[in-house]
Amino acid sequence: MNEKAFPQIFRVRQRFPSHRLDDVPGRIRAELERVGVRERLRPGMEVAITAGSRGINNIVTILRTIAEVIRECGGQPFIVPAMGSHGGGTAEGQREVLRGYGITEESVGCPIRSSMETVVIGQAPEGFDVHFDRHAFAADFVIVVNRIKPHTQFTGPIESGLMKMLLIGLGKHRGAEIYHRAAWDYGFDRIVRSVARIVLTRCRILVGIAIVEDAYDDTAYIEAVPPAEFETREPQLLRQAKEWMPKLPFDHAHILLIDRLGKDLSGAGIDTNVIGRKTADHRAGPGEKPDIRYICVRGLSAGTHGNAIGLGLAEFCRSQILREIDVHATRINAITSGHVSAAMLPLDYPTDREMLAVALSNIGLTPPKDARLMWISDTLHLAEVECSAAYYEEARHRDDLEVITAPRPLPFDEAGNLPDMTAIRIVPKLADVPR
Repeated sequence: MNEKAFPQIFRVRQRFPSHRLDDVPGRIRAELERVGVRERLRPGMEVAITAGSRGINNIVTILRTIAEVIRECGGQPFIVPAMGSHGGGTAEGQREVLRGYGITEESVGCPIRSSMETVVIGQAPEGFDVHFDRHAFAADFVIVVNRIKPHTQFTGPIESGLMKMLLIGLGKHRGAEIYHRAAWDYGFDRIVRSVARIVLTRCRILVGIAIVEDAYDDTAYIEAVPPAEFETREPQLLRQAKEWMPKLPFDHAHILLIDRLGKDLSGAGIDTNVIGRKTADHRAGPGEKPDIRYICVRGLSAGTHGNAIGLGLAEFCRSQILREIDVHATRINAITSGHVSAAMLPLDYPTDREMLAVALSNIGLTPPKDARLMWISDTLHLAEVECSAAYYEEARHRDDLEVITAPRPLPFDEAGNLPDMTAIRIVPKLADVPR
């Protein structure tokens, strides 16, 4: 396919409302004060603080501030990796995941106790053991820290947040494996409530720190939630998270080109809430938007540490990804979560030009140059998107979009590859943009 057969692209900036929280440490301190944490802590008490496997903005600041407050009360804080099977299902692997986010003993000012050992604290009504991290169980208190956002597989009043951290995160590999299997039989909502109620009854949960981010991936809201309110408050925060979540600028595409996928970006590697594939790997479900025919993935994020979960949601990829995959970590994650197909391999090609040429040749009767293509860095960062010229007229007339370049050729290099979307030097030529 010659260069003229590829669609031209232009860049748009999406106008999302910003809800950035300026004083994160101040908010943490005020919330802990509001729910009376200082009154409950005594000198010498050990307090476990959870740290998950997602790339949460300001997470080092959040954890460090919580640890500071505990020490000011005479307590002894420590971090517990709470991430199910991630990091290859090993204690050192999970410590390495935290290190990748900048979470170290030096940066947060307290020890990290990483272990895959659990304590069985009871049995769920559905007939399986309930597991809880051994270090957290031995502590005087546990503070549960997590971001509230839509889950990538399950839909309901409670999805990904504090309740999920109680079972999937603190249940470690063994617990996560059991709970995901049970969710397929009984539904995620029933299992998360069933297990969380046992954990809240039998483990010393001091408070939850719920984080909500806005469409720019900024920390937008932080709330200290008492354990007794987890089940009622989380659905309200989830509604807020959904309202602030970023989305693609258009509801239909022949091709979505993604620079990178990764566990640090989404639990599914590629956020199914963004790509419209929450109910099926390779198509939009009934009434689901956006509707994307093919997904092409160019690489893995550095923060995913070779975990390529989510690659199975794509139809095409660059061959280099297959050389970068940590097969063991990817398979452990896929099997534990029960989403085995998310680790399957798409068709791979050595260059971006070849990958896109094949994808464009399979979009039906639409000429490749007229294809509807969107190009993003990843599914977490959607403020700016490269779009094919087929969207141009619509984009110019939408108040929520700012057109910042005129249409131009895809910037293939001599080898046939593209730069990262965010690395493209943008030179606005608005005089050349028809009005």
